[in-house]
Amino acid sequence: MTSVALFAAAVVLYVAVGARLSTWRLTAPMVFTAVGVLAAAIAQTGLPGALGNEPMRVLTEATLALILFHDAAQLRLREVRGDARFYLRLLVVGLPLTILMGLGSAYLLFPAATLWLALFVSSALAPTDAGLGAPTVLNPVVPVRIRRILNVESGLNDGLVTPVVLLAIAGIRAAEDGGQEQVAVVREIVLGTGAGIAVGVATGLLLSAARRRGFMQPSLAPVAVAATPLLAYYGAQAVGGNGFVAAFVTGVSFAAAYSHDDGASLREPRTERDHMLVFTDLASVTLGFAVWTLFGLAMMTYLADDLTWPAAVFAALALTVLRMVPVGLSLLGSGLRLQTVLFIGWFGPRGMASVVFLLLAAQSLEGDPTIKPYLAAIGLTVLASVILHGATAGRWATRYGGWAARTAPRVETQP
Repeated sequence: MTSVALFAAAVVLYVAVGARLSTWRLTAPMVFTAVGVLAAAIAQTGLPGALGNEPMRVLTEATLALILFHDAAQLRLREVRGDARFYLRLLVVGLPLTILMGLGSAYLLFPAATLWLALFVSSALAPTDAGLGAPTVLNPVVPVRIRRILNVESGLNDGLVTPVVLLAIAGIRAAEDGGQEQVAVVREIVLGTGAGIAVGVATGLLLSAARRRGFMQPSLAPVAVAATPLLAYYGAQAVGGNGFVAAFVTGVSFAAAYSHDDGASLREPRTERDHMLVFTDLASVTLGFAVWTLFGLAMMTYLADDLTWPAAVFAALALTVLRMVPVGLSLLGSGLRLQTVLFIGWFGPRGMASVVFLLLAAQSLEGDPTIKPYLAAIGLTVLASVILHGATAGRWATRYGGWAARTAPRVETQP
């Protein structure tokens, strides 16, 4: 109870002084990671004490499900279609290249690496988090198209990577007990996808029809949307599917179904569309604060006890070569200038999704010592990303925006 009270006090204090902290380039992930580290130091405990109970497991799973749904549900199909060639390049070419290059690097760097361990660490660090680069994706001096590319890529890559991470964790478990975990995971992914499509289309069409006919109270619409990922997650589990996959697919199909009514939703202002997701947005932020605090607790364990030079080298590669080279290759021939490709390549911060994957693996593989160096590599990468991207986002965005305003590159500034 005391820890909950301390966390609540930290949230109140952060909200009270958040605007001032942002002027000092201190982001929420920085603050709440520090809160977790401080709490662990005071209590002289680390990750095992933080995750050794059911509430923490539920918190971790609920956070990932909600984030997957919210990120996917923010998609606006008209906007996505306009820049689809960039998203397809980054997600269909760049993301698999990142995973494959990371797999090869982990396999070479870690002496005891198996295929599943290497796949786990590479896929867990593949998704990006636009929230860590908020001064970039929210800075109006950066061309709208570039901000949208970063935001949409971040919103989709965590959901696309989730099945790969789950399959890798299942492979690690199967190697331990000789079971057929991978087959079960594939079945869960298929069932979760079906459940997600069903829930997303049904709720999207239902709310569209209810709003069009005046049956729905508009002020309560965000409540229904906030309940949708819960329906998807636990509904998928009830039929033997994977709840995380279902939450992500539900977000995508909900966004598509809700926009396919009589056209009103495509013409309404962004503020009205965003109103539908206001509760999921606030819940994601609040749960995110808690997960970053848990991350700080985790770092007291893994960075203190399990950090090795291969983990440090892999972290450096993950933030540079393993991100920037795939982005550069995937955007060849796209018409984007070199300055833009470098800008997109650098601002691929690792954040919430990677942290949740770390916590899920720590829970699923509790007691397995072979996983600890890989968790340390993930933790160090995220910690470095929180600091480096948080410190450079605002300054680089301003300089890049100034360059775009002076040179007016055709592709970047095209409406």
